[in-house]
Amino acid sequence: MRLTTIEAPGLRLFRRGKVRDTFELPDGTLLMVATDRISAFDVVLPTAIPDKGSVLTQMSRWWFERTREIVPNHLLPDPAAGAIRGIDWPELRPRSMHVARAERIDIECVVRGYLAGSGWKEYRDSGTLAGEKLTAGLAESSRLPAPRFTPAAKSDDGHDENISRARLAETVGVQLAADLERASLALFDFAAGRCRQRGMILADTKFEFGFVDGQLTLIDEALTPDSSRFWDAAQWHEGRAVPSFDKQPVRDWLDRQPWDKSAPGPELPADIVRETRDRYTEAARRVCGLDLR
Repeated sequence: MRLTTIEAPGLRLFRRGKVRDTFELPDGTLLMVATDRISAFDVVLPTAIPDKGSVLTQMSRWWFERTREIVPNHLLPDPAAGAIRGIDWPELRPRSMHVARAERIDIECVVRGYLAGSGWKEYRDSGTLAGEKLTAGLAESSRLPAPRFTPAAKSDDGHDENISRARLAETVGVQLAADLERASLALFDFAAGRCRQRGMILADTKFEFGFVDGQLTLIDEALTPDSSRFWDAAQWHEGRAVPSFDKQPVRDWLDRQPWDKSAPGPELPADIVRETRDRYTEAARRVCGLDLR
């Protein structure tokens, strides 16, 4: 099943993002519904990935329920039936979260345990990570001496900007910057431990935070293939790229196409859709023990 657009008669559309459609409920709380849309290079592609929204939601729920003691999150109990009339709740429930409305902090709180992606590119070119010097002699996919907090400034056009911790403190204040780093590292440490138990590696991830009733709160999603780089521990090897359980097959295929990275993107072939879906559902099974195949 592929679901690309959510219809919610009687509810006000609060926000339509690249992946999620969010609606405002009568009491001011929000219903966040994850579609099967997929984006790459900041473009939402015309082809959806079956069950992707369910994977994102069920993994986020799983982590939210287990990390409340580390930092509060925005997940609420399912809404009352009277608040969601006109919605096919049995169909949408596996991909929906009832959440508190938060004042979003416009920072992507990235934590890296290994050198990969843009972190590896920066280190390879300058010997730094998030603008700070890093141990010499590391290679692609190297494990870092300790997990690193590497924030980015969010932008609604999708082009987030990596920033230093010093600039983060200038932007949000010293105390909030310290709180964001502390919460992000604690969440990463907990999740990395779970992954190790399951024969997996959490290479890096990103969190979003906001304020709910004045309290720092984890929001959006948590530790999914859209926000995290998961590796099979048996496949890890320092010095080369490691296959990840995410949309890498889509990115790799697009890189081989005569496409200028502007909308609209090309339709994805069936084998790429199938491989990407398998990576998402396998991440849910391997990391969280969720059978969503």
